[in-house]
Order: sequence, then C-alpha cells, then structure tokens
Amino acid sequence: MSGKWTTADIPDQRGRVAVVTGANTGLGYETAKALAERGASVVLAVRDTDKGERAAAGMAGDVTVQALDLTSLDSVRTAAEALRSRLDRIDLLINNAGVMYTPKQTTRDGFETQFGTNHLGHFALTGLLLDRMLPVPGSRVVTVSSTGHRIRAAIHFDDLQWERSYSRVAAYGQSKLANLMFTYELQRRLAAHGTTVAVAAHPGVSSTELARNTPAALRLPLTRIAPLITQTPAMGALPTLRAATDPAVLGGQYYGPGGLNEIRGHPRPVVSSPRSYEVAVQQRLWAVSEDLTGVRFPAVRSGSAVTR
Repeated sequence: MSGKWTTADIPDQRGRVAVVTGANTGLGYETAKALAERGASVVLAVRDTDKGERAAAGMAGDVTVQALDLTSLDSVRTAAEALRSRLDRIDLLINNAGVMYTPKQTTRDGFETQFGTNHLGHFALTGLLLDRMLPVPGSRVVTVSSTGHRIRAAIHFDDLQWERSYSRVAAYGQSKLANLMFTYELQRRLAAHGTTVAVAAHPGVSSTELARNTPAALRLPLTRIAPLITQTPAMGALPTLRAATDPAVLGGQYYGPGGLNEIRGHPRPVVSSPRSYEVAVQQRLWAVSEDLTGVRFPAVRSGSAVTR
C-alpha cells in the first residue's frame, strides 16, 4: 500500500455484506459504489427508493435497495426487520446518512431533526442489526461524523431537543459529537466480543448536497471559496472506506483527510476533540439514547475506556 490510501487499496470484498445508509447520493453513493466494485454485496438503505434504484443502476455488482427513513423510528424498525429477514450476516454497517444546518424542525417522533436523524436514527438501526454482526469476524460499524463536532458542540442534556432556543450550527455540532461518543462507547461494549469493532470517520470538506441548508449569510462566501477548500465526494468517501476495509484499522479509531486541518487529502487516523472522549458523558448519552429510542443493544456492556 502506498502512503496515500485510495480505493485501489481496498481488499477484495467478495463474500462480504455491507449496508450503507444515505447511499443514493454524495459520500454514501461513492462509498457503496467502491465496495460493490470490490465485490461486496451492498444494500443502499435510503429514504427515497426511486432515487436509490437509480443510484443502484449506476453501480457495478450486487447492489439492492432498502427503504429507510431515519427521521422515523417506525421506519427504522421496519427496515431493520426487512434486513434481518434478507441477510444472514452483515459485515459492514456504514452509518453515513445525515442532515446539516436544517431550520428548526422535528422528526416524526418529536426529536430535533439533526439529533434525531444523525444520531438517534443510527443508534436505533445499529442496535437492531447488531446481532447479525456479532457472529461475523472482522465486522465493523462505521459511523460518519464531521469536523463540525468541534464547533459549538456539546451534549445538552438539559435541552437535547432544543426546545428553549435553537442554533442550527450548535445543533449540528451536538449531533456529530454524539456520533463520535456513540462510536467510542459502542467500541468499549464490543471489545470483549472480539469480532465486531466500531470505527468513526469524517470526510473533511466535501462538495455534496449536505450543505444545502447553510445559513444565507455564509452561503455566498462559501460558494466563492469552495473550489479552493473542498474535495470531491469520491475523495471525501475515502476515510469511511478506509475505516471500513483497511485490515490495520483498530476499534475506536477515527479517520479523516490527512491534509492541513483535515480539510482534504488522503485518509489517515486522526484525533477528535477532547470533549468527545469524556467517558461519563458517553455513557450518559448511551442511556438517554436507549430511553428515547426504546432500543436495547444485545449483550454488550461498557468496559475500559477508549484511548486516543
């Protein structure tokens, strides 16, 4: 393998099954496409199945579509049941789908949209599918976070749903911080099993539809400088792909672009914010997430701390 990790470094994925959320466009599309090209059987778990079918048609290999709306716990449960009936095993669960900087809205279950979609929906989906992964050596849960986990980010247990006031930037930061805390706590709980690991990744600054809700005051300046700082979705997907497939990856690691400030470049292990490693907050978030979703994970208990 060269010093610059690319899709050419992805090992043969034949015989492996991957479920990728939000895979009809952007980072998820590039992630699913690369896995399918390397031989994996890939399920595109998407809200709009028509768009999912069109995306699947553009990919080589064994690619199918599953309806999944992360803003609805009923949809998450229905999707998980359908996947469990179809799949005897899952090697890769890639929690990629997400929303960013949305106006104040709630999911069908009454959760703030960014927290409900980016964190709680994926938390529930992972818990409902994990027993299809635990018997599979080398299986991985990869959750996509963001450099936004550093920006005005904290877990606001006194107002998780932003009912008293709302900042779309801070709410996004909370949801992306939650993605990392979920990964680190999940890895502690998986460590004793020795088969499945939890890993996180972020794409740097990639040119995707995710930024469509950027506040108007920032949209024009960002449009002007975007060509200078962004990278393609294919490059942005590389940290996720490395976290999912590199044999050297360890549970609890975090992958991002290797360039200046992790904005762009080829993927490497990176370090998240000091706040993301606060064990007591991770464990409290886990308990709250179980209560909010009603999902309990199978036979995984918290163990020793994740190290950087």
